[in-house]
Amino acid sequence: MSDPEPRRRSSRNSSSFFDGLSLRIRLILRLMRDPRINPLLKLLPIGALLYLVIPEPIVGPIDDAFLLWLGTTLFVELCPQQIVQEHWAELTSVIDAEWHEVKDTKLDNPDVDE
Repeated sequence: MSDPEPRRRSSRNSSSFFDGLSLRIRLILRLMRDPRINPLLKLLPIGALLYLVIPEPIVGPIDDAFLLWLGTTLFVELCPQQIVQEHWAELTSVIDAEWHEVKDTKLDNPDVDE
């Protein structure tokens, strides 16, 4: 049985992919700056990036992407989970606020001097 309607890839899915990637990169950067993380552990993402920049001709471009993913994933997984969760909570927290329109008269009418 086939679906009557073909599934379409929504822009929201691709947007959530890039949002997740952005969050992951920011998490790694925050963990790299955190002094509580073992300096030897910080060599994983650095080594993966160095390999990407200075590759050895072993398998091809797929191994570059795989090693970058592996290095960053191992880094996050081997970091103390309490510290990872602390940074993740700060990155994904939502600030309660209200939206207010501010009307700037200088922007609306640049010829008027106050």
